[in-house]
Amino acid sequence: MSNNDIHEMDSVFETDEMESDAVLGMIEEDVVYPQEFLPTYHSIKEGAAVTKAVLVEFNGKPDSLFFNDGVRRIDFILVHGDEDKEDFDKRYTFQRHKKRREYFEASLMKMGMELEATKSVIDDKLLFVKVHMPWDVLCTYAEVLHIKLPIQPNDLSSQPSPWRFFSCITKHFYPNKDLITEDAEFFTAPFDKDRLEYFHVRDKDVFFTASMRSRMAYYILSRAPYEVRGNIKKFGITKLLDGGVYKAAYPLHDCKFNTKSEEESCPNERFLLYKEWAHPKSFYKMQPLNHIRKYYGEKIGIYFAWLGFYTMMLAVAAIVGLGCFIYGYRTQETSTWSMEVCNPDIGGNIVMCPQCDRECKYWRLNSTCEASKQLCIFDNFGTLVFAVFMSIWVTLFLEFWKRYQAELEYTWDTVEFLEQEEQPRPEYEAKCTNERKNPITGVKEKVPFSAFGRCVRVSIGIWTVIFWILLILASIVAIIVYRLAAFFAFSAELRSQDLKELEPLKEYVTPQMATSVTASLISFVVIMILNILYERVAIWITDFELPRTKTDYENSLTLKMFLFQFINYYSSCFYIAFAKGKAVGYPGNPVYLLGKYRNEECDPGGCLIELTTQLSIIMGGKAIWNNFQEVLLPWVKNMIFRYRTRGPSEKVIPRWEQDYQLQPFAKLGLFHEYLEMVIQFGFVTLFVVSFPLAPLLALVNNLFEIRVDAWKITTQFRRIVPEKAQDIGAWQPILYSVAILAVATNAMIIAFTSDMIPRLVYYWSFSVYPYGDHYNNTMQGYINSSLSIFNINDFSNVSKPLKTPDNITTCRYRDFRYSPGHPRQYEYTIYYWHVIAAKMAFIIVVEHIVYLTKFILSYAIPDVSYAVREQIKREKYLTQVILHETNLKLVTKRLKPVDDGTAKYSKEMELGFSE
Repeated sequence: MSNNDIHEMDSVFETDEMESDAVLGMIEEDVVYPQEFLPTYHSIKEGAAVTKAVLVEFNGKPDSLFFNDGVRRIDFILVHGDEDKEDFDKRYTFQRHKKRREYFEASLMKMGMELEATKSVIDDKLLFVKVHMPWDVLCTYAEVLHIKLPIQPNDLSSQPSPWRFFSCITKHFYPNKDLITEDAEFFTAPFDKDRLEYFHVRDKDVFFTASMRSRMAYYILSRAPYEVRGNIKKFGITKLLDGGVYKAAYPLHDCKFNTKSEEESCPNERFLLYKEWAHPKSFYKMQPLNHIRKYYGEKIGIYFAWLGFYTMMLAVAAIVGLGCFIYGYRTQETSTWSMEVCNPDIGGNIVMCPQCDRECKYWRLNSTCEASKQLCIFDNFGTLVFAVFMSIWVTLFLEFWKRYQAELEYTWDTVEFLEQEEQPRPEYEAKCTNERKNPITGVKEKVPFSAFGRCVRVSIGIWTVIFWILLILASIVAIIVYRLAAFFAFSAELRSQDLKELEPLKEYVTPQMATSVTASLISFVVIMILNILYERVAIWITDFELPRTKTDYENSLTLKMFLFQFINYYSSCFYIAFAKGKAVGYPGNPVYLLGKYRNEECDPGGCLIELTTQLSIIMGGKAIWNNFQEVLLPWVKNMIFRYRTRGPSEKVIPRWEQDYQLQPFAKLGLFHEYLEMVIQFGFVTLFVVSFPLAPLLALVNNLFEIRVDAWKITTQFRRIVPEKAQDIGAWQPILYSVAILAVATNAMIIAFTSDMIPRLVYYWSFSVYPYGDHYNNTMQGYINSSLSIFNINDFSNVSKPLKTPDNITTCRYRDFRYSPGHPRQYEYTIYYWHVIAAKMAFIIVVEHIVYLTKFILSYAIPDVSYAVREQIKREKYLTQVILHETNLKLVTKRLKPVDDGTAKYSKEMELGFSE
């Protein structure tokens, strides 16, 4: 049959036998199904009455989680429109949807699932299809998915908590044990229905948890066929949702979040999680991670476990950072070099050179008095100690997280989580039209494109990413140009003697500060706009590359998004830290950007205060914006949806319809949560030496973030489909990379951005090579020695100020150069080279010490604790014992005596051995 014939038959809504046979072939060849549940074409076509969901009336129980019979539990909900009540002009599209849906539901029922449909009590155009998995189907797919289930109570004694002596105090920081009780611990093994008697089955109705049932149901829904068109095979609920065949598909919440269910058998887990975890009043309590994992699955559980552990570790860094900040704040008034800047007899008599061409004026050094005091808060010797501490802290955080993660892997049965069950994505399989020979098995398999086609797609993706990175860099250059122009304007206005109304601001606002604040705000706005645009581009590129599995898809998207976010968020900080003020020349021969714009100069105290301003604005603005998006937007969307779909107040709304009014959890919802935290981790580690309060801000933000995320997924979103996860995935190596880079960036910030090394060289130089009038271990005279002299007659015509006071012949600028009249005037002094040597030596020594410490700590802290290793060994031993006893019984059953009185092995026994 030709493709034209197929299209023609589609137009009259008929199902051709060849298409259905192709569907059957697709099921048998490409999708892993237990054979006893494979649908056949004839049973689907001839038994249409049997393979359709039974339409029943709502039984009036709003909290019911069962079919109308009150026995069969609802494992999943499918929502679709009633085509018979749609407009005539849309009838063609909806009839096509109906054909696909009926075939899809028939496939589900022939795979053993049971369906029951109910009309909406609010909107008569909606139908809700309830999906139930019987016991035999659950057992079959539990075996397919290698779900680990309890076999024997854990008989190993648990280690007593070191905090048990303070239980009267610590109990207030844990969830109420009367409400959220800890489940008994069991050794587990991969489920095998042939060995059912060895598993701890007390009640078949609760042996498989609700999250396990939902996961197995979604596994089947993702692989059930609905259409074949030529060589293109189509199956899976994801495509049906994208195509509008179904409006929604989700597992049910077990009750309302703020009231208990009226059903006696309901565990009310959602209500308990809200009360003891998601409610704002519980912000100080530890998270009930086992119950989060039980209700939402391991993937959500491991995210909140990581976020909670990260937040707990931030508390230590926040305390040390706050101490460093308080030390700097208390010493700002006693800092010798800051006092010299503010002293009218020292800083007031030092005339500084204009920092831009023509329009800028000469200015007094003491006009930066307040800025120098603010700089003392962050640029002090405590900062050096804090930088070393943070390098050790990040190592301890990552190592202890690996250890804690190993404990969760054992507790949550993901130690031997098998990734090989992961099936290709429906989007990938839909494009499989080419054939290739598998280099491992030698069997021909279908692939979406040839090797050349894959190279073309990857190349297009790479060049698209490069283009967008260049676009970010272009935006950074544009902001730099703005900084230059804004500094020119602020210098002319703020240092003008004519504008009396600006007099109160001049003491606190310098041109550098005004430029830095406005540029940081503009940079933040540009960052957020580019984020929105690039996210769509990154998803499009990843879709275009067509990764095979969901893990491949997420890893590819993670790499693209993090690379972009890294450049987008951190490029401006890297510019201020390592580029600004580093190549400015001197007043008589300044350096120009693009041959037109004169490069920016730092304050006499350095660019550190500007880096601090940039970090505080971006971190604060990002936290406010993200919380606005995560809290307000879902709440507003739900309110609008409820308003549009509201029904009579006297109507009783069933559980499935209440959940339908909630927001669907985005496919990349958890991805964005991780990305947000990893970017924050970069701010806390990469530039923390310039802003010791960054860990404190991150701690406060994360305390809100945990509860906001918990409140959001518990109250505003439909129940998330549970997924297995062994760890945090591709984010872990990214965190390690950021931690390694943080050592270098903080050492270089201290060396090249702060003024600490020049001050240390000046402080210790009196006994080796005294500079100026410096003959003792003090900082007196440092400001004078750090400013070079320039003869105003040496200005070029381009840079010469328009107005020059009559009593000024020289001005000062920040550099270490010889004075006018010296044989090597305006060349670098020996002090400059001593400072450079000291900076390089500092970077090398600090990096080697910190990296050695990180290596020792990584080696000394085992990834898996002794207690966890013992429990893993015990569980493996019990599993092997059960496996041996089962095989022994099978052999005994198949051992048959023969007439001659001797025992021989029959063919069945041989098969038993082979099994």
